[in-house]
Amino acid sequence: MQIIDFHAHVFPPKVAEKATRAIGEFYDAPMAYSGSAAELLASGEKIGVARYVVHSTATRPGQVAAINDFIIGEAKAESRFIGFGTIHPDFPDADAELSRIEAAGLKGIKLHPDFQNFAIDDPKMDPIYERLTADRLPVLAHAGDIRYDFSGPRRIARVLDRHPRLRLVAAHFGGYTEWDESREILAGRDLMFDTSSTLWKLPVEAALAILRKHGVERFFFGSDFPMWDHEGELARFLSLGLTDAENEAILWRNAENFLLDGGSR
Repeated sequence: MQIIDFHAHVFPPKVAEKATRAIGEFYDAPMAYSGSAAELLASGEKIGVARYVVHSTATRPGQVAAINDFIIGEAKAESRFIGFGTIHPDFPDADAELSRIEAAGLKGIKLHPDFQNFAIDDPKMDPIYERLTADRLPVLAHAGDIRYDFSGPRRIARVLDRHPRLRLVAAHFGGYTEWDESREILAGRDLMFDTSSTLWKLPVEAALAILRKHGVERFFFGSDFPMWDHEGELARFLSLGLTDAENEAILWRNAENFLLDGGSR
């Protein structure tokens, strides 16, 4: 069975332990790994992951270039890695940085508004979204968290209203801990969801309700490594009881089409 992991974090060795500890404290959850590329590959190989979308997030504007350099290097060093860069709304020349990372081969952008402390629908992001739309560069965005008001489904819906052709992937079934709102507001709209950091908490019936409304063709499998182990995440996904064809679509076919720009978007 071929698998593409659409949501995996990697960190430089010098900061990996600190970064994963901070994430664990933010979510009050134990981290399965420290976030190294070697650990990611070892974990994914247990379930046959063929490709990984890897990324990290700049929590300050001054981190953007260095993180992008790191992801560029990781993607060049490992053929199984598909690199997504980072950007920050207060970065002084986002347009030039997007040109630089595209030229270096990165295939998308990761945003985590909750970590980066900005609302995903803030108008100051509009020029960035317009540029990404024009270049058809995907955006993988952390979505939702009932504790904050940065990336919930209503804000994501406003982004889509203003930028209907933006190739947006809303992580965590469209809204971590805000799944009722995701089903009501986002499911069925023209964006993608991923499965990461959801199925450990969301009951199967509720997950299936979102999946059926949104459509199997609009989902990617994601591990959220190093938060979770690939074997455990795959087991949770398979517990949904989908057909073989539906599993195949979510585990790799949708992602392959999307990354090759072969989907309906």
